[in-house]
Amino acid sequence: MPYSPSSRVQEARKAIATRLGHIRRDAGLSGRDLAVRCGWHPAKTSRIENARTSPSDADIRTWCVACGVADQAAELISASRTADSMYREWRHLQRAGLKHNQTSTVPLYQRTRHMRVYCSNVIPGLLQTQGYAEALLHTIAEFEGAVNDAPDAATARVERSKVLHDSTKRFALLIEEDVLHFSFGDAETMAGQLGHLMAVMALPTVSLGVIPRAAPRRMWTLEGFLAFDDVQVQVETLSADITVTNPSEVTLYLRAFERLSTMAVYGANARSCILAAVSSPE
Repeated sequence: MPYSPSSRVQEARKAIATRLGHIRRDAGLSGRDLAVRCGWHPAKTSRIENARTSPSDADIRTWCVACGVADQAAELISASRTADSMYREWRHLQRAGLKHNQTSTVPLYQRTRHMRVYCSNVIPGLLQTQGYAEALLHTIAEFEGAVNDAPDAATARVERSKVLHDSTKRFALLIEEDVLHFSFGDAETMAGQLGHLMAVMALPTVSLGVIPRAAPRRMWTLEGFLAFDDVQVQVETLSADITVTNPSEVTLYLRAFERLSTMAVYGANARSCILAAVSSPE
């Protein structure tokens, strides 16, 4: 059955909620008593303890003070921030536009030595041209209702891709063949994008695999993900950007990537798939 990393995020949030509940009960307070001391509605206490509402830093601090354990607030706040950073909704990340998302990840890309990328719906960001990236980001901004700074965001994305030329790094990228036929931008934009893929394949740091439509499936199609070394995976769903750092889960994604890799074609065979998409009437 397909695995959802969002379950791990919910587990982390429930753990914090459970701990807050224990603190309240250890202090001998009812939910209503705590609400009075904190100056909020009793329903808020219930929502927090049942992990229906994520507490803010101020909520946790107020809760701990009310229960006489102010010294535990810092640790709980840190755990809560970690849980929040694991699951970040695009509507919040893109509220002020899309460019920030491109520039904020530059340090992570720069310190990563081995990056693995799997994409089943678009050309990987690292391999996108200015035109393709701009067309795609425009579509995303329009769908999300975000500030449409697609030209600037696309420029930042292309700038970030310069890491491909760092000889100390390795990039293994996998795409489903259908991605080559999904058009963003006009025919000229797509032709330029597909031509760029063949040029990037020549870089000594890059391994690009294409999983043919007719390839026997040894792994089902997954949502796109990026693995940074062996320590972190970024999963991109429709609604959120999910960060996975639990070692067993990271290993699971790396194992999926290896299995997907065995289904892909490389070199001349991959170029044939790209050339077929260039000449396709679709």
